Amino acid sequence: RRRGNSLKYIASCSFGKDSLATVILAKIHNEPLDAVVYARVMYDQHRSAEVPEHEAFIQNVAIPMLESWGIPVYTVQSDKTFMDCFYRVRCRGKMVGKIAGFPLPGRCEVQRDCKLPAIRKAHDLFKDEEVIWYLGIAKDEPVRLKRLAYNQISLLDKYGYTEDMAVELTKQYGLYSPVYAFTKRGGCFFCPNKKDNELLHLRTYHPDLWGELRKLDQSPNRATDDSGRAKFNRKETFQEIDLRLEKRKERTNAIDCL
Repeated sequence: RRRGNSLKYIASCSFGKDSLATVILAKIHNEPLDAVVYARVMYDQHRSAEVPEHEAFIQNVAIPMLESWGIPVYTVQSDKTFMDCFYRVRCRGKMVGKIAGFPLPGRCEVQRDCKLPAIRKAHDLFKDEEVIWYLGIAKDEPVRLKRLAYNQISLLDKYGYTEDMAVELTKQYGLYSPVYAFTKRGGCFFCPNKKDNELLHLRTYHPDLWGELRKLDQSPNRATDDSGRAKFNRKETFQEIDLRLEKRKERTNAIDCL
């Protein structure tokens, strides 16, 4: 049942390979597409939470190209940032009065307070229209495809595109993010789920951001786990990760000198 006077087709886009391949498929198959919406997470009031390479790709390559195709691109973001989440004072549980610190794997406050409100704002943009949402879910992701709601469509599935095919399509159109050179998926540069190669990339090529995480790790009055440690991920504190990556770097340099 329509809630307004028109039906809109909107692509939800993270500017990763699957969501951009979806936009490309809409273009080449003349599928209806009224706009692209990007739910952006912010590190602080002025900086994106994206890895810098991906943020630069979004702003300098992807958005201008989509707009040159005549597709409006809307960026929406929460009023809260990662820094707001980090310094939020806990008001319940065993750590009442402590600041939250880095997001907890599996219970990410950044997802709750930054990502989801941005997504709600995206829906509010078109609250007076009936909307069909294009989601970037590939043909070889059957579990995710089964979760599609009545007003959600996967063009990748419709046209038989796997994740690997989405890679080739975005490369063909110059819309393949450089972030895939060192990770399989995008996400916040401070995410506790990041693998060692992603953390090492950040430490090596973005020492300013790594230095900020070091400073945050020294923040007093942080919530800890039952062992009394303020961890960055499920196993290690940020300092432990930092030292481990430094030793890894030293070993690599030693091998290079042989």
